[in-house]
Amino acid sequence: MKKILLDFSRLLVTAVVVIVALVALRFMWVRYQVDPWTRDGRIRADTVQVAPDVSGLITDVLIHDNQMVRRGDPLFVIDKPRFELALRQADALIAAQQAQVDEAVLEDTRNRKLGNLVSTELLQQGGTKLAQAQAALQQATVARDIARLNLDRTTVFAPVNGVLANVELRPGDYASAGRPVFALVDSDSLHIDGYFEETKLPRIRIGDPVSVQIMGEKRMLSGHVQSIAGGIEDRERGPSGNLLPNISPTFSWVRLAQRVPVRVMLDNPPPDIRLIAGRTVTVTVLEDQRKNTAGARQ
Repeated sequence: MKKILLDFSRLLVTAVVVIVALVALRFMWVRYQVDPWTRDGRIRADTVQVAPDVSGLITDVLIHDNQMVRRGDPLFVIDKPRFELALRQADALIAAQQAQVDEAVLEDTRNRKLGNLVSTELLQQGGTKLAQAQAALQQATVARDIARLNLDRTTVFAPVNGVLANVELRPGDYASAGRPVFALVDSDSLHIDGYFEETKLPRIRIGDPVSVQIMGEKRMLSGHVQSIAGGIEDRERGPSGNLLPNISPTFSWVRLAQRVPVRVMLDNPPPDIRLIAGRTVTVTVLEDQRKNTAGARQ
C-alpha cells in the first residue's frame, strides 16, 4: 500500500512539474513571441544643421556646447562692421544713380519743351538715357536691399527650440555661407522609435496606448502609437546591370522576423527626465487599455 501511495505521489509531483513547465513555456512563448512589446527602442529627434547665410570672420559667440536655446535666440555674429560698410556703399550708389535720373529727367523735359527746335533723334536719345538711368537706379536699390539682408543675417538665430551639440566655434574662426558649424537637436520633435518584429504588427494599431521605460529610469512614461513605417530596406535585393531585380539565393531554415519601426509620441513627459536622443527604451503596447483610450478620445 505504501509503495502504491509513493508511486502515486511521485506521479502526481511529476504531473505538477510538467504542468508548471508547460504553463511557464506558454507564458514565455506568449510574452516573447506574441505580446506587442520590444526592448529595441530609441529616443529620436530631428537634427538641424546650423549654417550661416553669409561668409566672414566670427566676432561673437553667444552660446556654449549643450546649451538649451529657444527659437529666435542669437547664436553667433559674423563680421558685422564689414557688412555695415557694404550697406553704406550701396546707399551711396543709390544716391549717385538718383542724381543721374534727376539730370536725365531735366534734360528730357527741357528738350520736349523746345518742341520743333530739337530733332526727333535727340528726343529719342534723351528718353533712352532716362530709361537707362531709371534701370540703373532699380539695380542699385536691389543691391542695397541685398546688402541690408546680408547685414541682418550676420547674426545667426536659433531656427527651432532645442539643445546645441558639438559647438566648437571661437571668435576669429571663419564661417562659410551654407557650411554647417554645429548641430541643434530639435526638442519639439522628440519621439520614440520602437522596432517591433513583424509578427507582432497585427496587434498594433495607430492610437494604441503604450508604456515607455527609459533605460536607467524607474518611472514609466505613457504615450501612444502615432504611425507605423511604410517600408524597410530589403537587404536580399540589389541592383543589376539589366535593370532586373537581383535576388540573393540564400535561404536559412530559421527565418528571423524583420523589425519594423513604430513611432510613439509621449504624452506629457515629466520635465525632470532627460529625453536624450539615442537613449534606449522599452516600449509596450497596452492592449487591455485600447478600448478605454479610444472611448476617452472620442
